[in-house]
Amino acid sequence: MPFIYLDKTLPKGTILVECGKMLQRGTPKLGKDGKPLKNKHGKVIYESYRIKVLNTINFKKSMHYNPFSYIHSEKDILKLVTTLIANTKGEGKAGDDFWVKAETLLYCALIGYIHYEAPVEEQNFSTLIEFINAMEVREDDEEFKNPVDLMFDALEAENPNHFAVRQYKKYKLAAGKTAKSILISCGARLAVFDIAELREVTSYDELELDTLGDRKTALFLIMSDTDDSFNFLISMCYTQLFNLLCEKADDVYGGRLPIHVRCLIDECANIGQIPKLEKLVATIRSREISACLVLQAQSQLKAIYKDNADTIIGNMDTSIFLGGKEPTTLKELAAVLGKETIDTYNTGESRGRETSHSLNYQKLGKDMPYLLVKSSAALNLT
Repeated sequence: MPFIYLDKTLPKGTILVECGKMLQRGTPKLGKDGKPLKNKHGKVIYESYRIKVLNTINFKKSMHYNPFSYIHSEKDILKLVTTLIANTKGEGKAGDDFWVKAETLLYCALIGYIHYEAPVEEQNFSTLIEFINAMEVREDDEEFKNPVDLMFDALEAENPNHFAVRQYKKYKLAAGKTAKSILISCGARLAVFDIAELREVTSYDELELDTLGDRKTALFLIMSDTDDSFNFLISMCYTQLFNLLCEKADDVYGGRLPIHVRCLIDECANIGQIPKLEKLVATIRSREISACLVLQAQSQLKAIYKDNADTIIGNMDTSIFLGGKEPTTLKELAAVLGKETIDTYNTGESRGRETSHSLNYQKLGKDMPYLLVKSSAALNLT
């Protein structure tokens, strides 16, 4: 079974080392009868796991991950851009939808050009940065054309209906001053790619995300617990992973992957936003994909996914609570646990000339009493 583990709590990578040693040997290879296969010497044959690592704490210890390698269609371009914008910050005012839409047009145009026209070795974020750096805008000269404008003019002459051309023409509707502001916002959003190590890690791909459901593989995603600068890479990786595996299950394997893929997403609320997660968690299980979301409190999920947080939680068939003090989480768990029925007996006695006795019997609801002990399971005290 391939699995994906997000390690945030142990930045030294102890989970990777310990699990890596365990998975290096692998599991017994099974025959058609379900029994372990043996070699000619009678020893059990083991099938080892492939180990893949994306380490955003120390890029020198990471394998390469290039999101551009998983673009196969125009809709993949839009998914990549949506994830990028959802998990990075531009210079537009918060909540200003205009700047987001304008940036989306430009990113789709440039990435579309890179995907369809550039050599494979140049299909990466480094080329995207070079394009944006070359897009000079002169506010006092609307007729000025920068090198990127000339490239798109040549492409339009060759193919007027090209996806990248259609997106770029919409972006060019912006006046000089507005276009300059859009470029500044794009530059701010992608400023992290000025780091040489990040450009190197994303220059080509070694993770092979689209093959995780084909054979036993362990993918470790390691991110910092103090700095969220590179968390967008983790979110982008998960987004592409879910989409790739779902498409492969439908198109190649008739709806179900041959090997179950389990995602153990620790600190789920801190990796950024996975677009359409509320829909993904409702549909991936039928394709032999499961996701275990680990949170400190349910309020973390609501802070990122807003109203969709309830849908995400509702699509989880099992909830395990290890402890916490966040009031909203405790209140919701108490509501799920419900009440137990108890019998109550009330007796009364009055004295006077004559003594009288009364007995009242009722059935009432009482909150289920649970005791939470640190490092222990919840104990039912009924």
